[in-house]
Amino acid sequence: MVTTPPVLTARALNRATLARQLLLRRVPRAELSVAGAVGHLVGLQAQNVKPPYLALAARLDAFDPGELSALMASREVARMVTLRSTVHTHTAADCLALRPLVQRGGPDRELRMFRKGLTGVDPERLARIVRELVEEEPRTMKGLREELTAHWPDADPFALSVAARCLLPLVQVTPRGLWGRSGQVALTTAEHWFGAEAADRVPEAGAEETVRRYLAAFGPASVKDMQTWSGLTRMRAVFEGLRPRLLVFRDEYGTELFDLPEAPRPDAATPAPPRFLPEFDNLLLSHADRRRVVPRDEYRRLTWTGNQSHPTFLLDGFLAGTWGIEESGGTTTLTVRPFEPPAPAEREALAGEAEHTLGILAPGGAHTVRFGTGRG
Repeated sequence: MVTTPPVLTARALNRATLARQLLLRRVPRAELSVAGAVGHLVGLQAQNVKPPYLALAARLDAFDPGELSALMASREVARMVTLRSTVHTHTAADCLALRPLVQRGGPDRELRMFRKGLTGVDPERLARIVRELVEEEPRTMKGLREELTAHWPDADPFALSVAARCLLPLVQVTPRGLWGRSGQVALTTAEHWFGAEAADRVPEAGAEETVRRYLAAFGPASVKDMQTWSGLTRMRAVFEGLRPRLLVFRDEYGTELFDLPEAPRPDAATPAPPRFLPEFDNLLLSHADRRRVVPRDEYRRLTWTGNQSHPTFLLDGFLAGTWGIEESGGTTTLTVRPFEPPAPAEREALAGEAEHTLGILAPGGAHTVRFGTGRG
């Protein structure tokens, strides 16, 4: 007998996704470590230095940025290009395991975009030279361009440096990414950074395992959703192989959604507290259909200027505005910019969450919260 899959409303999908994303409540450290959270979320967007710290501050109770910074310093966590050919902060195991799987979903595609600037360049020789250079000592992209242009003077220098990080799994070495420090992006290979023993011990991530991890962090979700998150294509067959072990739902628009039987799906009426998210947070980037978090298309447009994402906040679980930080005269000001005027109780809750965020960004210093508009 053919049965019709149950329908999940946008609000039910919202609450389920927020639960997976650790955004319905801040998770106590006794339940989940910092490294455990980075692994559960399958990495954190890290185009800039602060977003991974802010992402965890929104999700973990009593989060201290020094904890993530210490994990980076000890090489248990690192920054590298993975999903969608963008920089993510991953556990060491995920750096080693995920990159080979997502290679064709990002780095390979990006490499093809720059092929005109690589005429006459032998990829194998380039990869060999880059490996020798960055394992001798970490190199900046500028340094790599200068070295590689000496070998291929007729090639486009920028295309050569892009090819370097597409052909090899290159890790951004510390102090880049450390809390309160940072520095230029300097690169070495993942194998060199984590050690040959670790590289040999960690197997390449399997497609089925990665689908399950995606659903655990972002589900319930469609095949297209997972492909949007990973950058991979032709994943339908993987989902079909998993179908007997998954639950199947539909959204209000008829799209088939898959989920893990054991994953949380809270009642749609479950309260969702305000949360301040960093720019490029994966919550807003990891579904083909983002209506489970973005209630209006115009809101999505208001969160970007060119190709730069703004920090955003959630109200009742949905995207509701942007925020920003300014420092002047020894005072740090967090400006909340709602897309629509919040009700008095919502405004009070947002102010309280803003104070929490300021406590992470400016501990012990003078700070203030003010409200502006997100439509200007």
